[in-house]
Amino acid sequence: MPDLLLELRSEEIPARMQRRAAEDLKKLVTDALVARGFLYEGAKAFSTPRRLALHIAGLPARGEAVREERRGPRVGAPEAAVQGFLKGAGLTSLDQATTVTDPKKGEFYLAVIERPGRETLDVLAELLPEIVKNFPWPKSMRWGAASAEPGSLRWVRPLQSIVATFGPETESPEVVPFAVGGIAAGTVTYGHRFLAPEAIEVRRFDDYIQALERAKVILDADRRKDVILHDARDLAFARGLDLVEDEGLLEEVSGLVEWPVVLMGSFDEAFLDIPAEAIRATIRANQKCFVLRKGGSEDLAPAFILVSNLVASDGGRAITAGNERVVRARLSDAKFFWETDKAIRLEDRLPKLDSIVFHEKLGTQGERIARIAALAKDLATLVGADPALAERAARLAKADLVTEMVGEFPELQGLMGRKYAALQGEHDSVCAAIEEHYKPLGPSDRVPSDPVSIAVALADKLDTLVGFWAIDEKPTGSKDPFALRRAALGVIRLILDRGLRLRLLEQVGAADRGLAGRAGADAGDLLGFFADRLKVYLRDQGARHDLIDAVFALPGQDDLLMVVRRVEALGQFLDTEDGKNLLAGYKRAANILRIEEKKDGRAYDAPPDAALAAAGEPAERALAEALAKARETASAAVAREDFAGAMQALSTLRAPVDAFFQDVTVNAPDPKLRENRLALLNALRAATREVAEFAKIEG
Repeated sequence: MPDLLLELRSEEIPARMQRRAAEDLKKLVTDALVARGFLYEGAKAFSTPRRLALHIAGLPARGEAVREERRGPRVGAPEAAVQGFLKGAGLTSLDQATTVTDPKKGEFYLAVIERPGRETLDVLAELLPEIVKNFPWPKSMRWGAASAEPGSLRWVRPLQSIVATFGPETESPEVVPFAVGGIAAGTVTYGHRFLAPEAIEVRRFDDYIQALERAKVILDADRRKDVILHDARDLAFARGLDLVEDEGLLEEVSGLVEWPVVLMGSFDEAFLDIPAEAIRATIRANQKCFVLRKGGSEDLAPAFILVSNLVASDGGRAITAGNERVVRARLSDAKFFWETDKAIRLEDRLPKLDSIVFHEKLGTQGERIARIAALAKDLATLVGADPALAERAARLAKADLVTEMVGEFPELQGLMGRKYAALQGEHDSVCAAIEEHYKPLGPSDRVPSDPVSIAVALADKLDTLVGFWAIDEKPTGSKDPFALRRAALGVIRLILDRGLRLRLLEQVGAADRGLAGRAGADAGDLLGFFADRLKVYLRDQGARHDLIDAVFALPGQDDLLMVVRRVEALGQFLDTEDGKNLLAGYKRAANILRIEEKKDGRAYDAPPDAALAAAGEPAERALAEALAKARETASAAVAREDFAGAMQALSTLRAPVDAFFQDVTVNAPDPKLRENRLALLNALRAATREVAEFAKIEG
C-alpha cells in the first residue's frame, strides 16, 4: 500500500518546540485522514533543528465509496423545512428524493446520497496546506514581502521548502500537488547547512532517511541523543573522568544539532573553589555543556563536554578553544559572585527583602518571611523541631534571593543559601532547612527528614496557600500560576511521608491570623482543596477516590494522616465478604429510608425503642442489640484510632442485617412498629458513620 512522506524544512526551530511540533504534525495529519475515512498502518514523526518530517505507512490509494441515507421532513412539511433538507442533502429538487411510509409518523422524504471514493492524493492535497497554515506553534512569525499581506503564512521560523510524496514502494511516488505561502511541494530537500548544503532529490521515506544520513543529518532525535550520550561517556572514560548525565540538557542539545560531534574542553582548576552546583549551572545555562567528575569521585573535574554541529578539519580544536574562552569568562563571573556573596551575612540582606513585593495584595517578601518564621516556630513543637532553630531558619530561608549568584541563576535558590549559611557558622539544621524548605517540588522529589526543614517547609507552603486563598487567587481549570496544587501536594507528602499529626484547620487558622487584617481564607474551601489533592495523590497509588470522599464527608476530618489510615482500613474491610454485604445492606436501608422519609415528609432519626424492638420479630431484636453493641465498640475503637478494630465491629452487623431484611417487613401495618423499624435502619446508617459516610461509597 502507498506511503506518505512529508517534510517541512525551515530555518532553526527552537529546541524546546521540536518534539511537540513533530507529534502535533503526526496527530493533525492522521486525525484528518481518519476523519475522512482513510485508515493507515503506522505513522512516525521526526524533528531536527531545521525540519519536521512525517512518514505514514499503509494508506489506501483511494477512499471507499460512501452510501448514506438521510431522512427528511414529513410529506407536506413547511417549505422552509423542505428547502433545508434539499440543501443539506445536496439535492436540487424533491424529484431526487424518495418517500417512505412510517406506520406511526406517516410519509416522509428520504435522500440516498452516494459519494464515490476519492483519490487519496486529492485528499492530501486538500488537507495538508490547511494543516501547515494553521499549525499550532507556541510562537510564530511572518517574513519577507508577503508578511505585509493579510493572512500570509506564519511559521516558527521562515519556511524554506516542502517535500510531499505519495505512492507505493514498487512505483515512483507522485508529488502531492499543493503550495503554501508561495512554496510548492516537491521532491527536493537539503542536508546539513555546512557539511552538505547541496540539493537532494528524494522520493520515498527509505530514500529520504538514507539521503539525509549521507548529507550529515540524523533525522531521529532519539538517535541523536543516543549518539551524544554514548560518545560523551566514551570520551570521558578515555580521560579517566565520569560524565554528569543530564536528561533535560541532553534533550535540548539534541535539538541544536543535526550531526552531533562530541568534544571535550577544560578550564582552570582554580575555578573548582566555586560550589559545584554553580559551576554546573554556569556551564549548562550559558554554553549548553555537560560537566564531568573525577573518576570514581563526586568532585567535579576542570573539564566539560560540548556538542558541535560540525566535523571540523582541525579535529575541533578551534571550536573547543572558543567554548573554553566563553566558559572561562562565565566562570570568572561566577567566582566574582561567589566571593562577593560570601562577604555579606544572610541576615544583613534581609532589609532588601522589605522592598521586594511578593504580591501586591499580600505584601513584601519581608512581610512574608515574618509570617513564615512565626508559623514555623509554632509548627516546630508539633513536628519535633527546636522552635528557635525553626524560626531562625525561616528568617534566613529567602535571604539568598538577593544574592548575586541566585540573581544570575535562580535555579540555585536555597542551595546557595545553605552554602552561605554554613560559611557563617549556622546550625546544621538551619543550613539544611534553607535549602530543603522548597521541597518536595513534585511527586517524585525527596521529602525532607530534618524536623527543622519540615517545620519551615510546611510554614512556607501553608502561608502560600492561605494567602492566595484569602485574596481569591485559586487555581481554575488547568491554570495554576502560583503553583498552589504543587504546594498542597507538598504539604500532603510532608505529613504522610513523615507520619505527622497535624490538625490542618488549626494551622490554616494560624496562617490566616498572620495575614493581619487582610481578608481571611475560607478554611473549609481550602480543606476541600486538600481533599481533592489527596484524592489525586492516593489514586496514583491505587486508592479509591470514593473512599476518600466517604471519610472526608465526616465532620472534623482535617488530620490527613488519620484520614489515610481510615481510608486504608475501610478499603481492606470492603474487600472482605462481610464488608461487601454490609455495604449492600446499608444501601438497601438508605434507599428505604430515603423513599419513606420523602413520602412521610419527616426524618426517622430518633433512637429506636428497645422495648418495642425486643417485642418484635427475633431478627428485629437481634439487629437492635447488634447495632447498639457495634456502634459503641466502633466508636471506642475510632477514639483510640484503631480503625481496623472499628471495621471489625461493623463486620458483626452483616448477619443480623441480612436476617432483618429476610425475615422482617419494614412497612408493617402497625404505624408504631413501622416507625421503629425505620428508626432501626437509621441506627444502621448512624453506626456506619462512626467510620465513614457509606453513602459516598460506590458499588
